[in-house]
Amino acid sequence: MLRQITTAVCTVAIAGVGVVAVTSPAEAASKTYKNCTALNKDYKHGVGKPGAKDKTSGTPVTNFKRSAKIYKKNKKSDRDKDGIACEKK
Repeated sequence: MLRQITTAVCTVAIAGVGVVAVTSPAEAASKTYKNCTALNKDYKHGVGKPGAKDKTSGTPVTNFKRSAKIYKKNKKSDRDKDGIACEKK
């Protein structure tokens, strides 16, 4: 009887070692893109900081993804420095 309990405890302990950390969708989405073409495949209208406003002489883009985390990783792609990377209509 004692041997069966010990075996069960060891099995549970070994099974606990195989636990894999799962990242949230927000963490998975927060990645650096090579260029605007790659970023626009996931975010059609670009990515900007919350509260950012498109600098343009025409109609401003307002339907971009708002995420400070994703923007920070792709800030290099914000050519006009308006807080929105790779914006397009």
